[in-house]
Amino acid sequence: MEIRLEYAVTIFVAIFACDGFWSYVRYRLEKKDAKTKAILALLHDKIYYLCEKHMLSGTISIDEFDNLTYLYEPYKEMGGNGTCEHLYNECKKLKVKE
Repeated sequence: MEIRLEYAVTIFVAIFACDGFWSYVRYRLEKKDAKTKAILALLHDKIYYLCEKHMLSGTISIDEFDNLTYLYEPYKEMGGNGTCEHLYNECKKLKVKE
């Protein structure tokens, strides 16, 4: 039983001491970070486009505002910048169209 435990500890230590293991972990984290940035950029683009469209028309429907909110909330949770926040707040002030 002690020999099995010794082997298990040796294998465990070897894996965590291996440079390849940590390179793989770093690669996965960087890949995830790149995906997050891409999603954030897409949300920013869509929110910016929709806000600009509604602000030019001067009106927004309740369904359109709900759609905008659906995009804006995850954008803000992901750490989006203040540009879209400002545009979103301006869209809140728009006249509601029937």
